[in-house]
Formats: sequence, C-alpha cells, structure tokens
Amino acid sequence: MDFTFSVNQLQALSNLLTHPEQEEGELEERPDGGAIALQPGHIGPPKRLNHTADCSIVEPTDVKTIWVEDDVPEGSEYEDIWDTRQQPEYEVLFKQRVGTEDVFLGMSRKDGSTACCEDMVIRINLPGCKSADLTLDVKERFLGLRSSVYKLGLHLPHPVDSKNGKAEFHADSHTLQVTLTMKRDFDFINFA
Repeated sequence: MDFTFSVNQLQALSNLLTHPEQEEGELEERPDGGAIALQPGHIGPPKRLNHTADCSIVEPTDVKTIWVEDDVPEGSEYEDIWDTRQQPEYEVLFKQRVGTEDVFLGMSRKDGSTACCEDMVIRINLPGCKSADLTLDVKERFLGLRSSVYKLGLHLPHPVDSKNGKAEFHADSHTLQVTLTMKRDFDFINFA
C-alpha cells in the first residue's frame, strides 16, 4: 500500500496533535476554513461534577481525584472474585420486643411486620469452625465474616448500630448468631 498525504492533510493532522494556546474548554478555529479542530481533551464534559444522594452537585476539591469516597459502596473492599473460600449458609431474621400488653391486649401499635421490629438477627451456619477462627466486622450497612474456610460479605437490608451488638457462637451446632439493633429514621412513629 502506498501512503501519500497532501500538504493539507498533513497540516490538519499537525493541528489536531498540537496543543492550542487557548484554554482547554475552548475550541480552535482552523485558519483555512470554518471547520473546528477537535483534540482528545475536547471529548466529554469540560470538567467532572460529582452528585450527592440528594442530587446536589459537589465540586471535587482535588483535581486529580477520580471519584468521591461516598461513591464507593460500604463493604466493597470484601468483594474479591478470586477468593475461593465458600460462602456459608445464613438467614436474616427480625425480632420485636413485645410484652403481654402488646400480644393479648393490643395496646401498642405493633404488628407482625418488619417495620415494628427493633432488632435484626443473623444466623450463620459454620460447620467445622471454632469461635477462635472467626473474624467479624460490622459496619452500619455491612457485615463481614472471615475464617480460613468461609467468607461472608452481607449487605444489610437496614442500617444498624454497629457499636452495640451481640454475637454468640453455639459450638454444639456450629452456628454464629449476631443480634444488631436497627437504626431507622421513623422509629419514633412506629414505637410511640
């Protein structure tokens, strides 16, 4: 194949590859006509804007950052596709604190729904494990469990109080039971 280029084609290629003296967001007019010379920096939006959960725009403080820390979901550091440890069987249960006046007389507004539950109970079956082999990490919306055989990364359905919880390991059934108090915005309405 014979590659021959005209002078105009070489000039257009040179204009495309050279950095203009103008600001990055402005486009340059070509001297030989009305066409616009585009460069790789002109592709996409002129600058990155970050959106928060309430759809307000947050300007990045450091121009070298490629994401905001809030964009990374909690617990994503545990998601490793190359980890060959198996995921144990688990179940998520909800628990209410009720008295006789709630059950027999119906004096409070509690019903059987999860909206009226105060605690979340997670039962994890770990056959062949001992309590000393387990590492448990609880965050507001994530529960991480590690052992030499098992790995569990569980995104919780409701935010929980990660500082106050209870974990019990039942050696006879090799079951770990984690009880966490849920934090919800409208609990004062449900439990009034």
